Formats: sequence, C-alpha cells, structure tokens
Amino acid sequence: MQAPTGALLSEVARQAGIDLNMPCGGQGRCGRCAVIVQDGAGVRRRSTLRLTPDDLAAGYALACQTVVEGDAVVVIPPQEKIERRLVTDKTAAKVILPFTYDPLWYQSVRLVPLVLDPPSMADQTDDWSRLRRVMSATHDVSDLTADLPTLRRLGTTLREHDWTVTGVVEMDTWDRPDGPPRLVDLLPPGRTEPLWGIAVDIGTTTVSLYLVDLLTGEVSTKAAEYNGQIKRGEDVISRIIYASKNGGLAELQSLVVDTINELIRRAVRRAKIDPSEIYKMTVAGNSTMIHLFLGLPPNSIRLEPFVTTINHPLPVRAGELGINIHPQANVDCLPGVASYVGADISAGVVGSQMCESNALTLFLDVGTNGEMVLGDCDWLISCACSAGPAFEGAGVRDGMRATVGAIEEVWVNSETYEPTYRVIPNPRLEARGQPTPPRGICGSGLISLLSEIFITGVIDKAGNLNFDLGSPRVRQGERGLEYVVAWGDETEHGRDIVITEVDIDNLIRAKGAIYAGFTVLAQSVGIDLAMVERVLIGGSFGQYINVEKAIQIGLLPDLPWEKFHFLGNTALQGALLALLNREYRHRVTETAQKMTYLELSADNTFYEAFTSALFLPHTDLAQFPSVAEVLGVRNET
Repeated sequence: MQAPTGALLSEVARQAGIDLNMPCGGQGRCGRCAVIVQDGAGVRRRSTLRLTPDDLAAGYALACQTVVEGDAVVVIPPQEKIERRLVTDKTAAKVILPFTYDPLWYQSVRLVPLVLDPPSMADQTDDWSRLRRVMSATHDVSDLTADLPTLRRLGTTLREHDWTVTGVVEMDTWDRPDGPPRLVDLLPPGRTEPLWGIAVDIGTTTVSLYLVDLLTGEVSTKAAEYNGQIKRGEDVISRIIYASKNGGLAELQSLVVDTINELIRRAVRRAKIDPSEIYKMTVAGNSTMIHLFLGLPPNSIRLEPFVTTINHPLPVRAGELGINIHPQANVDCLPGVASYVGADISAGVVGSQMCESNALTLFLDVGTNGEMVLGDCDWLISCACSAGPAFEGAGVRDGMRATVGAIEEVWVNSETYEPTYRVIPNPRLEARGQPTPPRGICGSGLISLLSEIFITGVIDKAGNLNFDLGSPRVRQGERGLEYVVAWGDETEHGRDIVITEVDIDNLIRAKGAIYAGFTVLAQSVGIDLAMVERVLIGGSFGQYINVEKAIQIGLLPDLPWEKFHFLGNTALQGALLALLNREYRHRVTETAQKMTYLELSADNTFYEAFTSALFLPHTDLAQFPSVAEVLGVRNET
C-alpha cells in the first residue's frame, strides 16, 4: 500500500486493517509491536529500545517507533492474542440487595397503560397533546417530554394500535430528580413486562455487566470480557497518550463500545430477550475510562494540574454512543471525584456498604491503579497511585491474567527451595482426571510466589536472588538471575516458567506504590494505620488475594486478618444499586461530593513513603511485627 513519508509503521498497519498490539500505547516501551523489515532502506528506526543487537540484525523494528521514508517490505509476525476465557463470565448467582425492592417506589422507569380517545372533527387535538392529556388525567403525570426520535414514531404507533398503548416513561434522573418525566417508547397494549436495565463497570482491564429485570430487581445474568482497549495500552496513562494521537480517541471509544455491545449480545442471548427491551443503563469506571467511553479527550487528566473535563457527566442516550440497547435509553455515567479517583470508587464505596457503619475504614480497589478511601463516612479522604499492571500479569515475563492454566498459588520448601503450585483448572481436563498444565502466573500467584521466596530466603529484602543456595531453581537467565517455578516438561507450552529479578523489582514497585498510598492517606489526617477497624478490598483481583502473603510482602498493612474483607467487584455492585434505587443513586452522588481528594504528586511525601516501601516487606520492619516474627523463626532454624 501507499503511505506518506514520515508515517509511523503502526499507523500504516492500522490503515491497512492490520491490528497491532501496543500495550504501552505506542510509546516504544513494551516491544510488543515488533515487526520484521525485510528491506530496511525505506524505513528509519527512531528508537531501538527493547530490541537486542540480534533482533536488529534479524531486521526487527518497533512499528510505533519506525517511520516510512521510502519503499519497504515489512512482515508482521502473528500477534499475541488476549485470552478470552474469564472465570467471572458466568450466569450470575443471586445478588442480594440491601433493601426490599419495590419498582413503583425505587424505580424511575415504568410501564404505563394508556387509552386515548381518537381524534375527530370535533376534537382535532394533536397527537402529542392528546397523549399528555391522558397521562395527566389518568396517571397524574404532568409536563411529559419526549425526544425527537420518539415523536417521529408517535403518530404511527398510536394509530397502529387503535389509540391503546403502553408507554415506557422515565419519571426522573439524577440531574432532574423532580422531573419532568420523559416518554421513552410506546409499546403494544397490555404489555406489563419485560422492562430491563444494565449496570456496567468499565475497568481498565475488564468490563463487567449485569442484566437486570427492572420489575423484580433480580440480576438475570452477568457477563465479563477484557476491555478491547488493552491492545492500545495496558494502563490509563498509555491510553491517554494513545488517545491524543491522530484518530486514537475515536478508536478507543469504539473499542470499549464494541466490548460492551458484545457483553450485551451474550447477556440478552442467555436471557432470551431483545436488546431493545433494555431501557436504562448505569456505568461506573475510573475517570479515564469514562472519558474514553464518552469520547471526551482525556489528555488533561495526566497533565498538571490534573483536571478532568467533567467529574459527573450528564446523562446521554444510548443511540448517541452506539450502545446496542433501546436507542432512547438513558446512559447514566456515575459521578467521580477527581482525575484518578473516578466513579468506580464512589460507586464502590456505596456498593461495599462502607457507610452502613461508623467504623474507621480503609477501602482499597487493587488493580492497574491503586485507589483508596479512608474515613468513617462523616468524613472521607481519597487518593490514587499508579500501581501498574504487574499484579495483573503485565511487565512480568511469565505473568498472565487469571484464566485457565494460570498458577494461582505457590509454596516453597524452606530446605530444598523446591516449589509446589496450584493451577486454575481446565474443567474438561479435570473431568477426565488429567491435571491442567501451567501456562504462566497470575496476580494472586505472583503475590504468593514473592512471599514464599522471600520468607524462605530465596531472595533478600531488596528482591535480589540468592545464587549461593545450591539449587538448580536459581540460575543465570538471558536477562539476569531467575527462579524456575515450573520446568518445561510440566508446562503447556514446553518452556520453563520463571520469575526474574526484573519481574521481582516490578512487583516490589507495584506493592510499594499501594502501601505508600494508604500510608500517606492516613498520615495526612493524623491517623495511625493500627487505628483502622476495617479494610474493605474491592476489585475482581482483590477477592483472590491471600491476606497472609500480601502482608508478608508489604502490600497490605499488618493488621489482624479478621479486619480484612474481600468484596469482589464493588464498582459493579454500586452501579447495580444506582440502577435499581433512586436513594442509592443519590448516595453515590453524595459520596463523590463528600470525598476529599489528596493529590499524591503535590509534594515529596508520597515519594519518600514509596522509597521506604521498596523493600520486603518495608525498610521499617517494626511496621510488620507478624512478618518480623516469621523471619525470626526462620533465622533461628
């Protein structure tokens, strides 16, 4: 194909319809968009980061860092595919609501039976006024409004059904709690069901969805999928940078909408309904994800003074966004707090029921971004730190997401240094009595592994591997020292699964950022972490963390285990409560308004706390008495 001089190979590939993975957002940091230039005369490499001399000799170039300057022949290797098997993509277990659901009391969308007198020469009232008159007289609903697409279908629908119809009416929304009500659709007469809504959590890594019966309040099904934006950046900063490039924002918006529409397709197929029967949607997500979902430029989020376009977006119609539900359905993006504390946290606080108690509580959402809230709900203070995707498998040589074949827990013998591990099973293999071979290590496995090799002395507190153990498990690899978790004859792909010193450093930096974040948060209000009465951990990753192991590496504070509560996807739960209950919708807004945001980059306090946390478990072992005790026992033996 033809390309202008100076065009990036990644842009040329995209124009040719070739999909390149660029998890770093095209910054040249990850090396995953490497291509082979067979005739190199027509290209210029602006950067060779992540490429070895052997790679360069073989013709490799980073597509995001290589420009076209003439004719060239470029071969694109097979792209790594994102695994599409999520253990969370299941038919939903019964979700227990913290209130007795009454659709007439809590729900804003209703089905309203309407019988109109047909027009005549004696009564030439227009169709819209005629409908409003009946709505007011029969149902005490005044000041009814409608959007243009609804009005375009009005006259035809009334006449097709002989002036007897069922109206779908939205009584109020967060931005107009006192109305006026809006006519969303007109249905055939006698319709008393169905009436559906969806609650969505747009995570940086995973998008999750509940399909909900608005008449009963029951969750019919749950669906989850990796966010399609991952191939354009594994963290929010990479995606913000990618969005600022030509066409990047529109592409990222399309990718997340496509992901949501795929989840809707699955959910409605399972429930055996039509997507046009979905009349309401609530959305949680961090500030960057909400901006990209709405197509709002997110660049100001990462630039000082770190300001969003809007923290609380106004409701929009599904048709405007390309969401495949009823086009006039309201899409309500829940309110966020600041640039890095978004609607996933305000919804998560409500979804976790944090404010049902006056206990001093630390709420954590552990993921690509470490977001946290401290308070007793008379006051709340929040912050966010960039933990990075290490605990989700990225930036770790044999890291992977928590899917089939992932090592999810590890134990290391303190005398032989031999590991034992548990793998997320493949049900088909297990049914035949065959073990599932490992393919890599997921987040919970990495925490477990890091703890075990530290406690047993395979690594020191700085994360350096001990080469003098005399164990074949510790060896010199291509990129430095590494520890072999599984030999190649045990694995699915036939390669050794290892953790390297570079991996260990990435994990220590990730855990250090999270620990430093809530340490600074507590210090900012003069509270010692020992005073915290509850630690609520949200996020799909959080529910798989082993508390003991997380404390031993310094990821969580050294508190009694009974204080920790793992709640799963609290953002999705908050979105569900906001979908079903006006009162809870207002609580999310009030929570966001009440929360004080602490910007960690405002001074050196966070950096100092982060530096102190770059050891296992910490430079100050007095903060981890239970770990000191374990280490003392090990040293004695």
